[in-house]
Formats: sequence, structure tokens, C-alpha cells
Amino acid sequence: MKYAVMTRLRIDATVTRKSTGEILDQVRNEKADPQTDVWWGGTGDAQLQAADEGLLQSYQPQTTTAMLPWADNFFDLSGGHSAGIYAGALGFAYNTDLLKQKGLKAPACWKDLLDGTYAGAIELADPNSSGTAYTALATLVQLFGEDEAFKYLGRLGANIRAYPQSGSAPVKDAAHGETLIGISFIHDAVTLRQAGYPLEIVAPCEGTGYEIGAVSIVKGAKNLEAARAFVDFALSAEGQATGAAAGQNQVPSNAGASLPPGAPDISMIRMVDYDFATFGSADERRRLLKRFDSEIRGIP
Repeated sequence: MKYAVMTRLRIDATVTRKSTGEILDQVRNEKADPQTDVWWGGTGDAQLQAADEGLLQSYQPQTTTAMLPWADNFFDLSGGHSAGIYAGALGFAYNTDLLKQKGLKAPACWKDLLDGTYAGAIELADPNSSGTAYTALATLVQLFGEDEAFKYLGRLGANIRAYPQSGSAPVKDAAHGETLIGISFIHDAVTLRQAGYPLEIVAPCEGTGYEIGAVSIVKGAKNLEAARAFVDFALSAEGQATGAAAGQNQVPSNAGASLPPGAPDISMIRMVDYDFATFGSADERRRLLKRFDSEIRGIP
């Protein structure tokens, strides 16, 4: 795909869409000869990990004075290597038509998803490839404690239909009636419901985590001037308005950007105090994913 971005430069950018974990692997593999200039979007904890591994280029964007406090905190946490562009709460959505057909009770909490009546009817992406699913894993650990979270995930596994690679796939599958319940970010479900799909969206009663979607410059970027201009635009009110114009419903990080009409009011959702420093670290991410593969997926 080709996009033209207007700031001080006109940039012709080739854009490749991948899940967060896939991008992190690509940036690692290309460390000696980067083929990517900018990492744009996706859960920011993976970009914090990339910063921790020395894979990102520090940059002081022109627009940081206009950022909301949570974005300022994220930028400081990254050591000036990554900037927050949006926020979004985690939750799940169910297909109301399927729920009615099956005669099932609507879930309202994380623990409701353990009900045996949902056997084979839930999707959660693979946290190895999906930043969304890693956020879910880290959220459950912070809500219940690590051992209890893994007990929960083990029991939830009996109800899981599939672990797709993409974080948005579960809620898309729920929208299309391929599964009953998809665990995903709430704004993805809102976009699908606005498109006419029969989805009911749930912010779990116990509380939930959230993502800060981020933008970073890859260390060794071959088009550094253009990369900096792109980051400046992505953080500007004008740049963030393109999300709402494209039907996206995340909460923008620029204080001057308008909130999309369908964006969930995250101030009304019970949120965990998400520990980006801990769960964005390379060692912690590796450890949790190894435990997930071993205990939940049965992968040595």
C-alpha cells in the first residue's frame, strides 16, 4: 500500500500490516540491516521491549507538549524511544444472534467465560504473535495474581475454539458468527458494531487492562528524516484525526485531537493500574510467554 503524508515533507510510505509479536521478531531479525523505518501502532509494551533491547532510535517529537498525561508517562518510560498515539481498553464481545439461538446467558465478567456452556465458543489470540492477547495475559496476571491467572487460563482453554495470530481476529470471528465470544480491544468491537454486526460489548466486571498504541523509529532507519516527519504527523492533532475519519475508535493521545464519537469512555471502565514497566520488559514478556506455551498450549 502507498500513503502520502503531508507535513513538511511529502512521504511515500510502503506499509506492511503485521501482528505486534511478528513485528518485534522482524525488527530483531533485521537488527544488522533494518528494512523498516517506523513501527506504527500496536500495543506499546512490545515497543518498550524493543527499546529495552536497543532496537529503537530515540527521538524528541515536535508535539510532545500537546500529549495527554498517560502518553507523557509512556514516552518517559520508553526513555524517549517510543511515543503513545492512542489508548484502548481490553474486553470482549459476543454475538447476540448466536447467544439467542443457543439460549445462553450473557457473560459480564472474566470468570463468566469459564462456564461450560461456552465450550468451544470463545476465541483469544496467541500472545506470542498478538499484542492484544499479551495485554490480556498481563491483565489477568495483574487482576488475579500470576498463579491464579494461569489456573484461569487453563480452565478457559477448555472453552477456547482457536488461538488466532491476530488480536482483532477473535472479535471479527464473533461478528461473523464463526465464534460466540471474542476477547479483544473494545474499540475494535465498537467499529464492527457500527458497521452493523450483532455484537454486544463487555467491559469485564472484575476490571480490565488497556493498551497504549505507540509509534517508534527503528534504530538504523535508512530514511531518518522522513521517519521523524512521520512520527511528528502521527502525534499531531491533524494526524490523529485520520483515525476517526477511517472509522477507528481509539482514544487519541494528542489533547487537541477530537475523540471519535464511538470511542468508549475509558474513564467509566474499571481499569487495573497497568504496569507497563514490568510487563513491557523483555525478560518478563519472555518468561510469561514461555509459561503460557508450556502450561496452556502444551508446547515444550
